Amino acid sequence: MVPLLLVLLIVLVLFGAGFALEVLWYVAIAVLVLWLLGFLVRGSGSRWYRW
Repeated sequence: MVPLLLVLLIVLVLFGAGFALEVLWYVAIAVLVLWLLGFLVRGSGSRWYRW
């Protein structure tokens, strides 16, 4: 019973990590698109952020 619970726990953790990593990819793509849009709209001379 305990090994079965451990295997299920490992599967749950791996599934959660895979889901989180996929969400992080979408967030990274969204940030890249926003950065590119801001760069194109304002031009290279004036930036819309203060990084």
